[in-house]
Amino acid sequence: MIYFDNGATAQKPQAVIDAVDYYYSFQNANIHRGVHTLSQEITIAYENARATVQMFLNAEHAHEIIFTKGTTDAINLVAHSYGKKFIEEGDEIIISAMEHHSNILPWQQLCDDKKALLKVIPINNDGEIELEVLKGQLTSKTKLLAITHVSNTLGTINPIKEIIALAHQLGIPVLVDGAQAVPHIKVDVLDLDADFYCFSAHKLFGPTGVGILYGKEKWLNEMPPYQTGGGVIKTVTFEKTTFADLPLKFEAGTPHIAGGIGLAAAINYVDKIGLINIANFEHSLQEYATKLLSEIEGLKIIGATKQKAAVISFVIDGIHPFDIGMILDKQGIAVRTGHHCTQPLMQIYGVEGTVRVSFAFYNTIGEIDSFILALKKAIKMLT
Repeated sequence: MIYFDNGATAQKPQAVIDAVDYYYSFQNANIHRGVHTLSQEITIAYENARATVQMFLNAEHAHEIIFTKGTTDAINLVAHSYGKKFIEEGDEIIISAMEHHSNILPWQQLCDDKKALLKVIPINNDGEIELEVLKGQLTSKTKLLAITHVSNTLGTINPIKEIIALAHQLGIPVLVDGAQAVPHIKVDVLDLDADFYCFSAHKLFGPTGVGILYGKEKWLNEMPPYQTGGGVIKTVTFEKTTFADLPLKFEAGTPHIAGGIGLAAAINYVDKIGLINIANFEHSLQEYATKLLSEIEGLKIIGATKQKAAVISFVIDGIHPFDIGMILDKQGIAVRTGHHCTQPLMQIYGVEGTVRVSFAFYNTIGEIDSFILALKKAIKMLT
């Protein structure tokens, strides 16, 4: 199997599998509040995992790292809690035209509930944010800007630091969807000055069902809990509840302990390889594949920006992406077909869907050569 669907989820290194297996085999207990040795040991391990994420993102405090179920859950947390506290009727929230549905729907619902306005930053034909338009969209009514760091469909790497700086000139906080960024490029939330940054473990070679929300302490302290129940409280009476300090305030119930342990193992694994090394190698894969794909008659690549991660989406004249994907699968090559949870973006480009290939550092030039041969065979069969 040649696996070119890393944008959907990444394969797991043995180090991650071993870490999860070790937890269930030898460390299985619930965290926090337990007086017995096993509980105390796994609590330390889990909080060490939080510290690992803190260092990975270069966050100022470990308590600014909130464990979630994934990027979608993290965005919904902010939409609910920040929205409940800070969004009022007539306010505005800005997103971009290239957003994943997970960074559209929560803001749509919030705006519907609060009678606020959702504004969209347009993109150009190359799949780049129209920064000059954004400058005009930012006003005193804007209460949040939510934007992807790397487009899951186009591969566009947005100028996040510049975008955040523009928003901060008017005191507007920024949430960054980093799901497609953290496996490919080094992220420093202090350097970016991001207010919120979220990602999923499974795209970073870790387990499914766990993710991260980084939030600046000043915002998290002001936001009410997203969910309530065990773990988020200081005191409870039938009349009143007082909530725990960060980060527990946002972590109701028993967390995905094995997921947190596995995420830390994935980060340690990536750190040993080096994200700069990963980025450089994946860029060579992306350039090589782009060159070969561009030589195929009738094939059009969607999104031509030079600032791009290892993602390529394309369409072929007269052939449905699903048919391409099925025939490639029969030849042992896994790609993604469809709208990639970016239906509004597909509408902008006038297509129903695309074929998407997305690379990781474990892919090779030889695999790309095999993919191109298989793709040409599929095209010949379908025309």
